Amino acid sequence: MSSVVEVLKPASRDAAADRTVAVIGGGASGALLTRALIRRTEKNVILIAPDREPGRGVAYGAAQPWHILNARAGAMSICPDDPMHLVRWCRERGDAVEGTDFLPRALYGDYLAAQFTDTVAVSAGRLRHHVATATGLYAGDDGYVVRTDAGSVRAGQVVLAVGNPRAARLPGISDAAYASPHLVTDPWAGYPPPAADEPVLLLGTGLTAVDVALSLTEAGHRGPIEALSRRGLPPLAHPELPPSSAHPDLILNSDLTLGQLLRRVRAAIAGGADWVAVVDTLRHQADRLWAGFSDGDRERFLRHVVRFWDVHRHRMAPPVAARIAELRDRGTLRFSAGRLRSVEPDPRGGLLVSVDGRPVRRYAAVICCTGPGSLPGSADPFLSSLFRDGLVRPGPYGLGVDTDPDGLIRPGLWLAGPLRRGHLWEATAVPEIRAQVDRLVSALARQYQR
Repeated sequence: MSSVVEVLKPASRDAAADRTVAVIGGGASGALLTRALIRRTEKNVILIAPDREPGRGVAYGAAQPWHILNARAGAMSICPDDPMHLVRWCRERGDAVEGTDFLPRALYGDYLAAQFTDTVAVSAGRLRHHVATATGLYAGDDGYVVRTDAGSVRAGQVVLAVGNPRAARLPGISDAAYASPHLVTDPWAGYPPPAADEPVLLLGTGLTAVDVALSLTEAGHRGPIEALSRRGLPPLAHPELPPSSAHPDLILNSDLTLGQLLRRVRAAIAGGADWVAVVDTLRHQADRLWAGFSDGDRERFLRHVVRFWDVHRHRMAPPVAARIAELRDRGTLRFSAGRLRSVEPDPRGGLLVSVDGRPVRRYAAVICCTGPGSLPGSADPFLSSLFRDGLVRPGPYGLGVDTDPDGLIRPGLWLAGPLRRGHLWEATAVPEIRAQVDRLVSALARQYQR
């Protein structure tokens, strides 16, 4: 597939630009968006992304064979009306896959990349890939100009599909530690392996820490690995088979307070309901419940409940959970609770880490696995430029970017993907992104029909 570079100079109203939608971002959100736009509208679409094979993104592009999806194949179809699409695609490749299986993330990246290629093929020239990194966005009377490191693109509508913010800069970590090669701020960017027999500290105990622990041990690391967070809670595991009842008898009124919701959940589980089924029921109602909470309840959730939600909601696939259990039983990996006080370089090499209530310890490497930070502080350079220029503003609690319910930021500028979080709660998994894309494309199409 050839790329396209369009250098567009400011001019009078451009009819071709009016018919064009630019999608910025080459991960799963960008792949889903371009597919829906080509199939459901008559617009020309330009995907702006440096990825040679769009669709993989960070989540699937850097995955190793031991990194497994934390959702079953039957939930990960790119087609909202065809839940077995992914399963059939795998079978056509010769893979014996069932809808209840947990697939390698790299295989899912292959699937998304293949769907983008197929979309290009059926678009009859309406979809083009501008292989470049977006560096700026400028609004005009008749649309937008997207500046990139390989020229500029003009479009009547722009959709941001740029993924999660960067990890937050953690308090207590000194500037000298941040400059040290022994501190890894992006575990997916590649880093020199620490000495095989020396201790490593992971900051965070969620799914990213799990993936990093697997990567270290698969690469031959033999030293102790510690994963540290305020509560020290690792993700729970999916059962081998999904619960028999996906929707237990749990009454979820839209006007529930956080306290009432927690009491009903506890009562359901105490009454014998499968906790996995209860959490899955909550997951499907999460955006409605979140919208119904008061500001105070949302803040209490973020302060006191969110980590418990995360470990129940974002679960490990069974083979991953088994491997983590083995590492813990051997003493190679441990999860611990504590408040990080400081990280400083050790003159002998490595980093010295202070945690409340513990003596200072030395680690050969400290790897940040804490997830995305808040906005605007954790925005990448492109998104930072949009905040600076007033084109976007932070959404509630700094979790994402402010939009209307359809994903509209301002006339002609839209958003899809994890940065919808704040107004929405569930905004990172493929089923929720599919729903976002469906609503956004419907709203965008209605605008063109006026």
